[in-house]
Amino acid sequence: MRKLLGMVLVLGLISVLSVSSPAQVKKGKTRVLTTKQLMSGLVKPQCGSLGEALKTAPTDDKGWEELATKAALLNESSYTLMDDGRCPDGEWAKASTQLREGSAAVLAKIEAKDAAGALEAFKGVTASCATCHKAHKK
Repeated sequence: MRKLLGMVLVLGLISVLSVSSPAQVKKGKTRVLTTKQLMSGLVKPQCGSLGEALKTAPTDDKGWEELATKAALLNESSYTLMDDGRCPDGEWAKASTQLREGSAAVLAKIEAKDAAGALEAFKGVTASCATCHKAHKK
């Protein structure tokens, strides 16, 4: 009887710790895309190329459209980061909101063809990355 009680207590403790731990989310609950794939395939390339491209203003409408696409994709990724059970805690939610708001601000400046304003607004995007990585990236 004592062995059974001890086993139940240990399993209960493991269950509580595994549910309450704000560990990095590796994947959503139902979709196949992992968080690592989302970051390496969408967020990182779009963020990096947007930041680099904002250093010089586009010279034509095609260049502005390419920037707008990058900002819009980053904005959309902020929703994916919160969807399908990916969000483990308030820091993740805060960072996703920062990414959503920052990328929307960048997009508004791009649509106004304001390269300096877009570059300034981009700081909100990179701040979102820092917020989440500080709490969750190993």
